[in-house]
Amino acid sequence: MGVQIKRVYDDAAKADGFRVLVDRLWPRGVKKEAADLDEWLKNVAPSPDLRTWWNHDADRMDEFEKRYRSELDENDEVAKLRDIVAEHKTVTLVYAAKDTTVNHARVLRDFLAD
Repeated sequence: MGVQIKRVYDDAAKADGFRVLVDRLWPRGVKKEAADLDEWLKNVAPSPDLRTWWNHDADRMDEFEKRYRSELDENDEVAKLRDIVAEHKTVTLVYAAKDTTVNHARVLRDFLAD
């Protein structure tokens, strides 16, 4: 399984394979054509309540990861994402967060690998 993560603001590349936006909200300043996406699975993103609580605070990352993984365990959309991963050699989870390590896409990628 080749699942990687990449910021939506970085240029798309052939090596990205199948590109899936995994944010609940559309990224600011990005035109749909420029995003070069194959799918948008907004419902695999953290719930609005969890996202608000976390607020991308690095000090809350461990607790966020536990809570988000719990949400993913109960999320029917994850099956759709797993199907996409099974159908494609490479899948890139695209996200808008500024921090490349403190973001939900990293947690989601790791969750899929488990």
